[in-house]
Amino acid sequence: MRKVELSMKAQEKYEIIKRVHEGHATKGYAAIKIGCTQRNINRLLKRYRNEGKAGFLHGNKGRKPKHTLTHKEKAEIVTIYNNKYWDANFVHCCELLEKHDGIKISPSTLRKILYEEFILSPQATRRTKKEMNKLLKKMQKEVKSPEEQKLIEASIIAVEDAHSRRPRCAYFGEMIQMDASVHLWFGDQKVYLHAAIDDSTGTIVGAYFAPQETLEGYYNVLYQILTRYGIPAMLYTDNRTVFNYNKSNKKEVEKDTFTQFSYACNQLGIHIKTTSVPEAKGRVERLFNTLQSRLPIELRLEGITTLEEANMFLDSYVDKHNAQFSLPINHSKSAFAIQPEDDVIDQTLAVLSPRIVDSGHCIRYQKKYFKTIDSRGLQVHYRRGTKGLVIRTFSGELLFSTQDKIYVLDEIPLHERASKDFDIQPTNEKPRKRSIPSAKHPWRLDTFNKSIPYDYVSDDMLIA
Repeated sequence: MRKVELSMKAQEKYEIIKRVHEGHATKGYAAIKIGCTQRNINRLLKRYRNEGKAGFLHGNKGRKPKHTLTHKEKAEIVTIYNNKYWDANFVHCCELLEKHDGIKISPSTLRKILYEEFILSPQATRRTKKEMNKLLKKMQKEVKSPEEQKLIEASIIAVEDAHSRRPRCAYFGEMIQMDASVHLWFGDQKVYLHAAIDDSTGTIVGAYFAPQETLEGYYNVLYQILTRYGIPAMLYTDNRTVFNYNKSNKKEVEKDTFTQFSYACNQLGIHIKTTSVPEAKGRVERLFNTLQSRLPIELRLEGITTLEEANMFLDSYVDKHNAQFSLPINHSKSAFAIQPEDDVIDQTLAVLSPRIVDSGHCIRYQKKYFKTIDSRGLQVHYRRGTKGLVIRTFSGELLFSTQDKIYVLDEIPLHERASKDFDIQPTNEKPRKRSIPSAKHPWRLDTFNKSIPYDYVSDDMLIA
């Protein structure tokens, strides 16, 4: 006679019906304990007399569910994961399998299939890694073959520490965490992804790829924030010189990212807070953890290999990411100030370079010579030694600020474009009027001088 094993609920039901059959309990008592009618108790008694304990087995016991995956289907999923989505976490992998391969599977089922092959998610928790290591070490002791022991040893995973947690901010835009991550995002060379995330909602408010972690990348992220949402209350970053000044031996102020970025934020009223502890800005650290898991796969499947293509793809990807992962934005609880005008943003996110007018009434900048042009389109001459600021706006326009006035810079070509003696000259040609920002531009000479540490800039760089 075969041994019958019942579930806990079925075993309890069997014991009650057995007591009724033996006369130790009434049918009314059994109906109350089981939660059914006495008519159903009669059916259970009849089943007990005819089949015994086996009559209480569930009808589907031993049957495979209709949607059970076959061994061939499981092997196919493992092969696809190893060859195509090896760097995707299980939730993302399920989305990709349905989108690209027509296989619909739940993350829990995928986890079970891959776990049987000792494959863990790149985003596996510390606890899961420890459980897998415990299982592998147990198997390693039982295996006698040196080759199999080496294979198991290679599968044992190093357990990492987890980040600490803290509450989210109350208001949207109250704190924007900003940082950059170097990674092999696409192609065969590592680049930096600059990103900013709102602490309250987890919304990515700006993202930009650049070859290095520089002022340009953070300016582009801040430009996205200003044009899409407005002026945030605070930026929370690490202690890089982009945000926090450390004494340097460089004499070119335009390379002093503290002066540039911090002064721009000061003009907009944005407070900058820095930290050297990664866990303090865990929101953006976890964001890069998620993006490093998902974004390279999306870029690879789209065939993206250049910075320009990657930055174009980011626009649509960020919207998709926010819709899936961020909390709903409550605009009634927003700390963002009103969005500045486009020309104000363009002039504020600028790179400044102190320069001196030479004996030819020109300014040398980036190994080229420029002349100062006023709003009438005429050149303005200043004496040799006049000091001022070359302003390269966010859009790339070059301006020159001196004595509380602003001029447009026109490049002086190495050769004349036309000869007065050998080419036909246009008659009555008038100077072209130029559009110049007002005197209330954000870059003031006196305030900019005060923002530059005096022990950093040499005497000839200070503007009198």
